Amino acid sequence: AADFAAKHEAAAAESKGAAEQRRSDADAARQEVTKLEAAAKKAKRDVAWGAAAVKEANNRAAKLDALAEKARREAKGREAAAERARRAAAEKARREAAQQAKREAAEKARLEAIERAKRKAAEKAERDQAARQAKREAAEKAKIEAAERAQREAAEKAEREAARKVEREAAKEAKREAARIAKIEAAAGAKRQAAEKVEAEREAAETSRTRGRRTVIREVGEPAESEVAAKPESGNSDGPSFTDGIRRK
Repeated sequence: AADFAAKHEAAAAESKGAAEQRRSDADAARQEVTKLEAAAKKAKRDVAWGAAAVKEANNRAAKLDALAEKARREAKGREAAAERARRAAAEKARREAAQQAKREAAEKARLEAIERAKRKAAEKAERDQAARQAKREAAEKAKIEAAERAQREAAEKAEREAARKVEREAAKEAKREAARIAKIEAAAGAKRQAAEKVEAEREAAETSRTRGRRTVIREVGEPAESEVAAKPESGNSDGPSFTDGIRRK
């Protein structure tokens, strides 16, 4: 930009110098025209001094007019050329400024694009980092949950196994208790049957003895009522029988 400004200023200075030179040439031409016009006027004044002088003066005036017109045309041409040069220099400077501005805008856009790309890359890196962090956290969380779930399942399985074991032990204990109770009941039933058998045998023996005594009494004679009453008492006072002990048990 500094080189472009220097070049632009140099071109402007050169154009300005050329324009100043052309203006100086135009001024000189105008001065020449002025001189020529003055000479023409002087020549016209000299016409009065003679026809020849007038003719010569007319010729000189015509020549001077022609020269003045030519000088005026050349001055106008130089002014026009200077104007064209000035306009061309201004247009060139404008084009160069526009190109420089375009280059600067392109460079600025390139730098901005680079900055945007850097920002996007940084943002993408941050997002990727956050995504990887979230993925790691999710994996860690899933791992922890899986471990906790496995622990819960193991604990539940252990509880179920313990409950089943307790149930099996309880069933075995109930089965043993039922067998023991059945054994006790069978033993008690056998004891009852034995006691009933002994009682039946005793009653049969008692009945047999009673019948024998009655037969003897009929043959010998009726005993006294006091003896008859005493005999059952004496028979009952012998102590508890075997069947009484079984019954108490």
